[in-house]
Amino acid sequence: MFRVCAVLLLSMNLGVAAWWVWHPVAHVPRAPATDPGVAALVMLSESEVPAPVRESEPGVGIGNEFSQCLSLGPFTTPADLRKAMNLLTPSVGRIQFREVEAVAVHGYRVYLPAAGTRAQALATARALAARGVNDYYVVTAGDQQDTISLGIFRDLDNARVRHDTIAALGYEPTIEARTEQLPQWWVDIAAPAQMRWQDVVSGEGLQALPMPCE
Repeated sequence: MFRVCAVLLLSMNLGVAAWWVWHPVAHVPRAPATDPGVAALVMLSESEVPAPVRESEPGVGIGNEFSQCLSLGPFTTPADLRKAMNLLTPSVGRIQFREVEAVAVHGYRVYLPAAGTRAQALATARALAARGVNDYYVVTAGDQQDTISLGIFRDLDNARVRHDTIAALGYEPTIEARTEQLPQWWVDIAAPAQMRWQDVVSGEGLQALPMPCE
């Protein structure tokens, strides 16, 4: 009896397996993503086309109504640049931006130039200490090796006070600006003659430089 049941169960399993292998598969047509004649939607974040910059076409003038051509800046951050572009675009006939490298001053260093040897630098430092100058540092490596740093100042006037104090002791200190190369942006526009750019964009240090209307 057990053998008959095992054979029957095996036959049923083989039958089911054969049906799954050879039974026809119904093909359901795939619905179109859009209705006929309607373009597919593309998210803005998926598009590689950059935001347009409005310029005159080659050989086409910008019109007499846009007779004031200016370069506005500098804008020091991309966010400030985008804000200015958005504010100016509705009011001007042409607008574009450009990036330039600018030198930013981050303070001033007062120091005594290298005397020639480490021993001479140390001797000068001891002489300064003997005359009541204690806030100094002998540089031991790098491009400024063997110079004597007398302080770093954010304000130029404070650096000059330090310079004059050390010079009064008979030394010849130097003031050096500490600089860094940073990007800045300028916005070039062709605007109506009556437009006041200050009424549209504002910011500390912004200026308008006249430029030819080509």
